[in-house]
Amino acid sequence: MTPAKSSARKRTKKAAAAAPPEPPRPFVAHHLVPPHTLLSDAESQQVLADLQTLVERLPKILVTDPGLRTDPNFTKAREAQENLSNRLVRVARPSSTAGTAIAYRAVVHNLGE
Repeated sequence: MTPAKSSARKRTKKAAAAAPPEPPRPFVAHHLVPPHTLLSDAESQQVLADLQTLVERLPKILVTDPGLRTDPNFTKAREAQENLSNRLVRVARPSSTAGTAIAYRAVVHNLGE
């Protein structure tokens, strides 16, 4: 090794150590992921009444599902450490026949709930 290369290598290590850490990348949803909307408790109860069903009969979605991160209300509720169990999520998918197909999911923390 020549002295020029070793000194250049040392400068690179110092520059890397002095550089601030990179901030985490913001979450960007894939263009095929339909928008998810976390409903409030009152809205959830209203939807259940309109559908005339129980929350246990709806399909489940894990609280860690990446699709939920597309909704800023979900992010705020998660940061505020709100209880998200049995809250409903509205998933709006584009449909060629219906225009927009609405589906509802119940938020669970693990699949055993």
